[in-house]
Amino acid sequence: MIPSTVLRTVGLTASVSLLALSSAFAATLSDSTPVTFTKDIAPIFQAKCQDCHRTGSMAPMSLITYEESRPWAKAIRERVVTRQMPPWHIDRNVGVQKFKNDMSLSDAQIATIVKWVDSGAPAGDPKDMPAPKQWPSGNEWQAAKELGQPDMVIEAAPYTMPAHHQDVWWRPTANIPLTEPRWVKAVEIRPSTEEGRRIVHHAIAYLDQNEPVNPDSPDRSAAFGGRGMLMEWAIGKQFDMYRPNTGKLLLPGSQVSWDIHIHAAGEEIRSGVQLGVWFYPKGQEPKYRTYLTGFQALPRGRLDIPPNTITQNEGFTVLRQAAILENIQPHMHLRGKAMMLEAILPDGTTQVVSYVSHFNFNWMTNYIYADDAAPWFPKGTVIHVIAWHDNTTANKNNPDPDQWVGYGDRTVDEMAHAWVNVTYVSDEDYKEWAAKHKPQRTAASLQ
Repeated sequence: MIPSTVLRTVGLTASVSLLALSSAFAATLSDSTPVTFTKDIAPIFQAKCQDCHRTGSMAPMSLITYEESRPWAKAIRERVVTRQMPPWHIDRNVGVQKFKNDMSLSDAQIATIVKWVDSGAPAGDPKDMPAPKQWPSGNEWQAAKELGQPDMVIEAAPYTMPAHHQDVWWRPTANIPLTEPRWVKAVEIRPSTEEGRRIVHHAIAYLDQNEPVNPDSPDRSAAFGGRGMLMEWAIGKQFDMYRPNTGKLLLPGSQVSWDIHIHAAGEEIRSGVQLGVWFYPKGQEPKYRTYLTGFQALPRGRLDIPPNTITQNEGFTVLRQAAILENIQPHMHLRGKAMMLEAILPDGTTQVVSYVSHFNFNWMTNYIYADDAAPWFPKGTVIHVIAWHDNTTANKNNPDPDQWVGYGDRTVDEMAHAWVNVTYVSDEDYKEWAAKHKPQRTAASLQ
């Protein structure tokens, strides 16, 4: 049963004007409090915006200086009030609310930006301007800020994409040069060139290695002999860093099988994809093994999205062992609207884990739960994924609302799954955790 608060949010339209919303934010600041760029806005931009909005990065304009930012003041106001920017589109009222990579603005920060714009976007005293933030070059690994350079880099052979061409799925393989088993504590994927970010839509690094089929494994790929997955990357996603004492296992003789979705960008571009790997020290074996899982929202394994409609699809997966859910990364295409991840407990109660209420195809954001907030669930819990697609003219990303849309790899087709790193634990571990944490759940009968 879907909580009524979620259903109401899914159907919510922009009935509240931007003016009323922003005025409510601005009311939190005293009218006598001046807001200037140098003292108040520049620190916010440094903390939340400049990672993308700087020369040479992916954003269309730089927000480093006042002179660069001032012409965009009204557009910035609109984007932050509607929470389109920064690209953090998870609902702030339900589910997990503590994240390792939270890039969202607080209500107070939004209020400050709104008041700055409404008061004429003043520059302020140059003496108040914070020192420029030092940013790594565009070819730096993001995880290097915390972990140093990767211990190993595995690269997919490059592909030359013509200026104008239909989408391509490039599937090379690469050997993993190991002579002994090693445990992985973090992985990161990136295009091998900065230009490659213009053509690589997403990339999946499958793990092909000789592991015995184990019908008792909680992971479906291990239980039935399928390929495992190291990581999925898409624009807007960062790295996967596993919680302490958890990781992924690489064996000698293993390979990465790449599945890279490439699209044309108006000029010929050649690029591959790289996978950075950070290992635990040799001989150190974490207690838990993490598996990247695509929880599907596909009834009967298919999607059927008629023209000019908003559809709801859902899927159910039973946890074969007690587990920790480490993150949610919804994956849909141009018609994607919203996705909810819910747990149905063995006792019949339900818990909304996360609700991404304003999915944006241009930002495949990965919401990584803080270690102390990641939810634990017992064996037999049903992971329930609900996906909404908007195939109407109201969807600005929709290329043709008069088309029927089904499941497929192309951008104009659709998908509906949540990428989740699942860490399986023993029943004893779960009972110990449950004794210390009283789970907050929603009654299944809630209307």
